[in-house]
Amino acid sequence: MRAVVQRVSRARVTVASREVGAIDGGLCVLVGAGEGDGPGDVAYIADKVVGLRVFPDEAGRMNRSVLDTGGGVLAVSQFTLYGDARKGRRPSFVTALAPEAAEPLYESLLSRLRDRGVARVAGGEFGANMAVDLVNDGPVTLLLDSQKQF
Repeated sequence: MRAVVQRVSRARVTVASREVGAIDGGLCVLVGAGEGDGPGDVAYIADKVVGLRVFPDEAGRMNRSVLDTGGGVLAVSQFTLYGDARKGRRPSFVTALAPEAAEPLYESLLSRLRDRGVARVAGGEFGANMAVDLVNDGPVTLLLDSQKQF
């Protein structure tokens, strides 16, 4: 499972001009599932997201997590995180998990984030054409991979 994590002052996702999820401050997480991913990968990503110390403390150092700050998490499914553009100009998505297997993992991630105590967990609409609007705070952007490929 892969994730792009951005510290945000606000983020929202819309489908056909209808807002389906939003947070004021916290983390916007674009997440994709790949071949072989399962519950352990969901746990790894969720635990990393809630524990990342990317928010400033009183001294201005990145020492606080989204749990420490009471921030929210907006998690948006994005299979294109498994796009391979090393050859040619058209990316290949053969290592992305099929939608019928990926959706339960995405829903499980949302549930695990809630269970871990995130103040507000919002999501997109799996499989929909979504518009993600956010203000990256910092900017702070991190890449996560449950297989630890990067």
